[in-house]
Amino acid sequence: MRKVLATLALTAAAMLGMATPALAHNVLISTDPGKGASLETGPAKITLTFDAPVQGGDINQISVLGPGNTQWAEGSVEINSNVVSAPMRPLGPAGTYTVGYRVLSADGHAVEGEYTFTLTKAGTGTPASANAATGTAAQSGGSGGGVPVWVWIVGAVVLLGLGLTVALRMGRNAEQ
Repeated sequence: MRKVLATLALTAAAMLGMATPALAHNVLISTDPGKGASLETGPAKITLTFDAPVQGGDINQISVLGPGNTQWAEGSVEINSNVVSAPMRPLGPAGTYTVGYRVLSADGHAVEGEYTFTLTKAGTGTPASANAATGTAAQSGGSGGGVPVWVWIVGAVVLLGLGLTVALRMGRNAEQ
């Protein structure tokens, strides 16, 4: 009986260890322009770097709202593994700009957030249309994928089944 319990405990620990990567959402690790940065000229694009690859899909979005709630990101969101970027229009009024993002995490869940930067000198740009940054993900280079959640679930079920089979066979052999 002791062997059966030990095998079950080992199987449960293996399942939890295997599930951890599936449960971890992507984390934003750097931005360009940086969080809270003060710039004299606007950036040509917004670049967000995550700790794991971002999946492709229509859910991936970057928006940049400026003074007066005007939109400044324009064009398709581009994904290159764990780096997500969107082109920007030349910025206009000086003030605070809020970068909002929503990406499809490697584990299949949406991750969203926002940060700000400040334009210290007014530019000559004009805002984009309201829906300019609803962008779709343009994949470039490599896989933007990541492993779908269902693969982790199937793996965990198979591992549990194997562990139970081994435990039951070891228990029968110990009784004989």
